[in-house]
Amino acid sequence: MIRKEEIDKIIEGYDTSKIKIATICSHSALQLFYGARQEGFETIGICEKKRKETYEAFPLGKPDKFIMVDNFKDILDEKYTELLRKQNAIMIPHGSFVEYVGPENLENKFLVPIFGNRKTLEWEGSREKQKEWLGKAGLVLPKEFKNSSGINKKVFIKLSGAKGGKGFFTVSSKEELRKKLAERVNNGTIKKEDSNNITIQEFVSGVRYYIHYFYSPLYKNGTLAGEGRVELLSMDKRIEPIDESYRGLPEIPQEFFDYTVTGNQPIVIRESLLPELIKFGINVINTSIKLFPPGIIGPFCLETIYHPARGFITFEISARIVAGTNLYPQGSQYSCYIFNEPMSTGRRIAREIKQGIIRGELRKIIF
Repeated sequence: MIRKEEIDKIIEGYDTSKIKIATICSHSALQLFYGARQEGFETIGICEKKRKETYEAFPLGKPDKFIMVDNFKDILDEKYTELLRKQNAIMIPHGSFVEYVGPENLENKFLVPIFGNRKTLEWEGSREKQKEWLGKAGLVLPKEFKNSSGINKKVFIKLSGAKGGKGFFTVSSKEELRKKLAERVNNGTIKKEDSNNITIQEFVSGVRYYIHYFYSPLYKNGTLAGEGRVELLSMDKRIEPIDESYRGLPEIPQEFFDYTVTGNQPIVIRESLLPELIKFGINVINTSIKLFPPGIIGPFCLETIYHPARGFITFEISARIVAGTNLYPQGSQYSCYIFNEPMSTGRRIAREIKQGIIRGELRKIIF
């Protein structure tokens, strides 16, 4: 793994008056570029040719400079990493970045400063490590099955990686699992290697809440966590084809039994439930500091279901900016109570980097 000392040395050589914020053109890039511009940063977008016109269509959300590549993995090439370093670039990770480039490559090959703690990628990318992290934080998790022989109820089948629900499905028996896996491999929905690395969780009914947090080790006022504070910036609910399957009643098209996220809806939770969610954020941060110091830094999302009898059940953590925050480029129903100005998660990242520069503590939030 790339060592923190290597990144610190690169940061020492940066002209901090000319820091640029960079990311790949996908997922939440519009928000990240827009938020960085609001904080006075120039931006760099690593872009595949087929995507450029999308970003050209949004003048305030496009990067100041494009680096064109044939494939996102090309940024691992030394000529691109050297170019980014020469531009004093700090890279912002997001779901597509992790999925397309690969967490192992980001941990071991991508020698460019990244906002946050690079060690977090290992803990987010492993279902077992996620389970340990969330369990030690005191969160209630869905029951998991070690193998298909234990299936005795409806279960949810998940693939590894940041796939946005693509390829996920439900089954109620070992035989049904074997059949559906084979079907999906044969029709190309999932890869053969993915079928050998699945997670089997109980299917939990309830209301979904995706809570968007931010941990700042630089700000000391507010609700304390670690050596800084926790912020609850916003929430969303995901839109998946399965949500609309009822429109096909009484004969539901098979293709609507699909859990791929296609969009997001804004959501506000009952205020009496907020204390519990704030506590979740504190516990996740404090536990991360113990498990992989200095712990998670910046944005993360707890993906939960509220069950009337069981309360909140957390089925996953996304340990970086999530696409649900794209709902709030001008801030949310919660960020306005923390910042008396529009504050998206993208802008919040840029604000933290700006404060790191001003305070001479940039190395504390970069790896």
